[in-house]
Amino acid sequence: MKEICSFSLKELKSWMQTVEVQAFHADQVWDWIYKKWANSFEVMTNLKKELRQLLAQEFSFPALKLLRTLASEDQETVKFLWELPDKRKVESVLILSEERRTVCVSSQVGCPAKCAFCASGKEGLIRNLSPAEIVEQVLHIDRFLHEKGERVSHIVFMGMGEPLENYEAVIQSIEILNAPHGLNISQRRITVSTVGVVEGIHRLARENVKVNLVLSLHAPNEHIRKKIIPYARKYPLEEILLAMDAYAKTTHRDITYEYTLLSGLNDNKVHAEELSTLLRNKQCTVNLIPYNPVDGLKLQRPTKEKIMEFREILEKEGINTTWRYTKGKDIQAACGQLALQP
Repeated sequence: MKEICSFSLKELKSWMQTVEVQAFHADQVWDWIYKKWANSFEVMTNLKKELRQLLAQEFSFPALKLLRTLASEDQETVKFLWELPDKRKVESVLILSEERRTVCVSSQVGCPAKCAFCASGKEGLIRNLSPAEIVEQVLHIDRFLHEKGERVSHIVFMGMGEPLENYEAVIQSIEILNAPHGLNISQRRITVSTVGVVEGIHRLARENVKVNLVLSLHAPNEHIRKKIIPYARKYPLEEILLAMDAYAKTTHRDITYEYTLLSGLNDNKVHAEELSTLLRNKQCTVNLIPYNPVDGLKLQRPTKEKIMEFREILEKEGINTTWRYTKGKDIQAACGQLALQP
């Protein structure tokens, strides 16, 4: 059965014409889904009963079933566990920070990258998510916020999965989420994170999108990176950085490099100096992420003093940095902690 949240408004109008239904009804359906937060076709009362029945026969909606929510002690992070139509499960996270309401979405069940510090890839890749399964993570969380008088303001593709290995679904979901007649979330408020899928980066640069692009770098050189990110053996670091430079030049968007600090692996003074050399003269920001504990992994987070020393070296060399404040660690919702659920 088709998933209606995988359809753009144009595609839905086209489908209606094929079943001899006036195209303007597609606008009404989209209005119910994205503006009125409808949770079934039956509640779309300005549509004729026959059309509602036809929609229910042809389309599944919603595609996701909410199994549970879990809020952090500080109430600044909420984790959502979703059941997919095939009974697989994924997680997404709502992060509340001042005026921002950011949804961290998953793009795959599992992840092919298998980064050493991340729970999401421990079982490898199970399958890609459909556009609807991505869109509905944001849509349902937007409904959750609406009940509190708020709206989703930002989206980050930093949940489970490698977004650029599910390219078509991710692009289609971005277009739907960005649509003025949909949730109308600006592309400048949408961020895609990748471990460095070179052909995907180049392809994204050719699209008519201007989303923020983040590289999960996590190491100052090829040797250490291959230890931390086995997927890095597929793409040389030099090629990845050239692709990121090309994206920045084409889209005029600054690049962010994420760097998870792992005690004894990539957090020493020499690593900071090497990273400074690697990124020198690039218009970028390095986002330092202290390691978040994952069950079954023996990795450790560096001390605060070690992190500060690392950051000071980068700043001294003219590299802009941010230090990500860990949110949701108590509910396993921080960076690297999202995992397959039984």
